[in-house]
Amino acid sequence: MIQLDKKQTCTGCHACAAKCPKQCIKMISDTEGFWYPQIDEEECINCGLCERVCPIITPIKFEDPFSPMAYACYNRDEKVRLASSSGGIFTLIAEAVLKQGGVVFGAGFDEDFNVCHQCVERVEDLDKLRMSKYVQSKIGETYREAENFLKENRLVLFTGTPCQIGGLKAYLGKSYDNLITQDIICHGVPSPMVWEDYLAFRKKSDGGCAARKIAFRRKDFGWKRFSVSISYGNDTEYRQDLTQDSFMKGFLKDIYLRPSCHACAFKNAKRHSDITLADFWGIENILPEMFDDKGTSLVLIQSNKGKALFKSIEKKLICQRVDLDEALKYNPAAIRPAPIPKNREVFYSRFGKEPFDKIIHDLTKPSFKTRAKTVAVKALDRLNIKEQIKKTLKK
Repeated sequence: MIQLDKKQTCTGCHACAAKCPKQCIKMISDTEGFWYPQIDEEECINCGLCERVCPIITPIKFEDPFSPMAYACYNRDEKVRLASSSGGIFTLIAEAVLKQGGVVFGAGFDEDFNVCHQCVERVEDLDKLRMSKYVQSKIGETYREAENFLKENRLVLFTGTPCQIGGLKAYLGKSYDNLITQDIICHGVPSPMVWEDYLAFRKKSDGGCAARKIAFRRKDFGWKRFSVSISYGNDTEYRQDLTQDSFMKGFLKDIYLRPSCHACAFKNAKRHSDITLADFWGIENILPEMFDDKGTSLVLIQSNKGKALFKSIEKKLICQRVDLDEALKYNPAAIRPAPIPKNREVFYSRFGKEPFDKIIHDLTKPSFKTRAKTVAVKALDRLNIKEQIKKTLKK
């Protein structure tokens, strides 16, 4: 029977619940809104399968001794690129799998805008999985569904966070030639409960109409601005970037990430996936010619299988190979977990008792020292500009 010593040891990957032969493990939300296994001890037969498929208790072994290769890429199709969070690489990978009669699993919104894993079998439906969703995605039955497709000899692309890929590999317990996995460089997963509360807050603040469409990372303000867009049924829209939107401010400050994200066991350049995708932060320093603020992807090839798939889409990319260590220097989330913020407990002590945006405003506002420094820098900039104007006039 699986036992949790502390919450940091559980990623909520659902592998134990999916594997249980008696179906006596349920994933239940705790007071912070994260899922943890709850066991019906009367039904449990102590078979030990739950412990054997937990990728934390029983770490999985690497299937391929392949050394990761790093690339800077973006999709040649400008329309797809602009409709994606980063460089539009996921779309090409998914299309390649679907065109071979395969299926694609990834994170999408349900009818209530909860984030859950789902399956797509048509290119026309890929929009459901495109773009980032900054909420932990519920795996549900998708490990079992993927296994059934694999046994039918269908090609399967399963995408998710590193711990979700770890959970899938542990659940399957064997290698499949027809399985391709793609993970991301993960900052950490916010609480689904916090996301629901934020949506309720936005609905009330924006007039009470039901949301019709939600998009993270719209690029109208630029690739790096992390804008959030909520379109409502009355044809109005809420849209703000990372400096104004309360949910993004809290997420980027790590305030409501899952406890396991602060002790992530999957932070490594070498992954259990075949391909790793991420935003290529720092691209303007490494390859300035590939930076135009429309989105550039960092692609890490993790296996020979991943290499073959990447080669099949390469002609549809603007692409350059880069040094792995240089790329990771600007993308530390690949190898280091997010630190525990000092105000995390304060957030949860106030959560549900005060308006969402007030809590986030109080916990993310710059310190007096930071504000004073910003004012000083701006004043110095203005002084320098004035001096430059004077020198120009003298000439």
